[in-house]
Amino acid sequence: MNQPAIKHALNVKRADDFAQWYQAVIAEAELAEESGVRGCMVIRPWGYGIWERIQKLMDAEIKDAGVENCYFPLFIPLSYFAKEAEHVEGFAKEMAVVTHHRLISDGKGGLTPDPEAKLEEPLVVRPTSETVIGAAMARWVQSWRDLPLMVNQWANVVRWEMRTRMFLRTSEFLWQEG
Repeated sequence: MNQPAIKHALNVKRADDFAQWYQAVIAEAELAEESGVRGCMVIRPWGYGIWERIQKLMDAEIKDAGVENCYFPLFIPLSYFAKEAEHVEGFAKEMAVVTHHRLISDGKGGLTPDPEAKLEEPLVVRPTSETVIGAAMARWVQSWRDLPLMVNQWANVVRWEMRTRMFLRTSEFLWQEG
């Protein structure tokens, strides 16, 4: 019979270096690991199980309040953000932008954006869904009879973080918007 691997004490004390201790706890508990993309992590089964439990508890409360789940696109037209420039100014420098829809070989074994595949309008990778939800609400709510309209979304968002810490500040993270 296979024996589980023996776990060892952490090699850093919380009181000595909290940041290093925090990362060691995450690694030793097998909650997450680095992904190879700066600021992004692989959430391992134990870590994702915690997220699922939080989501399950919150989702029950949200639904008990009469809120329905829905999903909005990951890609949002840049023009939506122009309407909300003041609101997004604080995190505009953290937005990831898609400008092409296809890659081609560069002839040297690599890939490059196809100049023929440039998008008419750049798309922002969802840093928040407020702009796209607002556009949908404008279409869905035509009179007071359409109210209340209560929706929730479980999704991932992307903000190109400068100083990352697993589960605290990552470039891609899971969240709830409702």
